[in-house]
Amino acid sequence: MTRRWNVVAGPLALRFHVRSVVVAGLLVLALVGAILASLTLGAHPVGLVPALQAVFGEGSVADELIVGQLRLPRVLTGALVGAALGMAGSLFQSVTRNPLGSPDVIGFTSGASTGALVAILVLGMGAGGTAIGAVLGGAATAAIVFALATRHGVAPLRLVLVGIGAGAILLAVNQLMIVRSQLYDAQSAAVWLVGSLAGRGWPDVMFLLPVVIIGGVLAAALASALTLGEFSDDRSASLGLRPGRVRLGAVTVGVLLASAAVAAAGPIQFVALAAPQISRRLTGATGPNALTAALTGSVLLVLSDLAAREAFQPRQLPVGVVTGLVGGLYLIWLLGHEWRKGRG
Repeated sequence: MTRRWNVVAGPLALRFHVRSVVVAGLLVLALVGAILASLTLGAHPVGLVPALQAVFGEGSVADELIVGQLRLPRVLTGALVGAALGMAGSLFQSVTRNPLGSPDVIGFTSGASTGALVAILVLGMGAGGTAIGAVLGGAATAAIVFALATRHGVAPLRLVLVGIGAGAILLAVNQLMIVRSQLYDAQSAAVWLVGSLAGRGWPDVMFLLPVVIIGGVLAAALASALTLGEFSDDRSASLGLRPGRVRLGAVTVGVLLASAAVAAAGPIQFVALAAPQISRRLTGATGPNALTAALTGSVLLVLSDLAAREAFQPRQLPVGVVTGLVGGLYLIWLLGHEWRKGRG
């Protein structure tokens, strides 16, 4: 039996899944270690103590430039993007009751990319316009997919299938926009579509931080209802739950998180797919596991960006190349695992 802690303080009663708390603590330590490695390693190595001094504005001019202005905002952006994708993936997988139900598989990330590309290639907008375009594109795609998938009642499998179809159409639209644009714009857009953290600065951190905090609070508020919603709709309704409203709320929060991540770093693939599954296997807990999924996503993306920076020197690869490679292998394993489970 899974152990839980019950903490009661006056009218407030909290229930903790012991293994999840331990896993979350270990993931925090892993994230801190990954961040410190990213700050110290590179073409210009910096010792741990000088790096920490530079973070607090007490290092040398060179260290403060390299660590404080270049590496630190990049790694924090990566951690926040990973957290947003991890939480978004956990919400979508809980809503669809399907390990493949992540925003990059069911089309919402493609929709955010379409909105961003319209802002970049059609309207010629800057970073702010790109962020707005990504959020609006993701929201519009989610609204269309949700409307089509729930036309004859709520069906999680239908949501996945409609989302995959919408994603394929939007991918073709994205490619068409790139082909018809000017060469320089097409090259910039193609690089952006891979997903990269290169050149990310403090404005990206300031943009993502409130989104991740608000999304985390809303995901935590939806956690209990989503855990009950993983049963059949009839059973959920008998427990006083309104499955349609819960799914709509979860999709809204998931789209907000995924769109913000796309706006900040481009459509980085497979983090939203893998992080919730890894965290669920680590914790052994039911429900969306949004917090541990966020931490897992942060660790995955920070380590992937470190590998993209340092493993292929003197070249640096976009982080999306590394996550695509690792995520593709994970997807093959996941499909094989699900097939064997179905066959068994």
